[in-house]
Amino acid sequence: MTERVLDHVGIAVHSLEEAVSLYSPLVEADAEGRETVESQGVEVVFVGAGTGRMELLAPLRQDSAIARFLERRGPGLHHICYRVPDVEAALAEAVARGYRAIDERPRPGAHGARVAFLHPRTTGGVLIELLQPPADNSG
Repeated sequence: MTERVLDHVGIAVHSLEEAVSLYSPLVEADAEGRETVESQGVEVVFVGAGTGRMELLAPLRQDSAIARFLERRGPGLHHICYRVPDVEAALAEAVARGYRAIDERPRPGAHGARVAFLHPRTTGGVLIELLQPPADNSG
C-alpha cells in the first residue's frame, strides 16, 4: 500500500476574490499559487499551509464539474485530497479494493501535479483526490 498524506481540502466557490477575502483572514494566511486549469475548466488558489491548506476552486465555464457542483449543491466542501508518491499505483490499489475510479488514468492537475479522483458513491459520500506532486515539489 502506498503512503497517503492529507494534502488539502477543496472548496467550490463562485468567486475566488470573494472566497479569498473570506478564508484568508480566517486562517491568517495569504492566497498563493493562483492558476487556471483549462482542462478542468477551473481557476484555483491555495490558502493556508501544510495539511491545513484549502484549495479554492471557481468555475471558468458552465460545463465544468465545479460549475455543475455549485449549481446542485452551492459553495462548500468539494473534495479531500491525499498526496501519494505514485498516483498510478494508489489508483490501482484503490480500484483493487473496490473503490470506483472517476479517472481510469491520472490526469494533469494544478501546479504540475498528476491527479485521479475516486467516486463519492464508494467513499462514503466524499470525493477523494489522489495527487502525485511534480518530482521537484514532493513536500
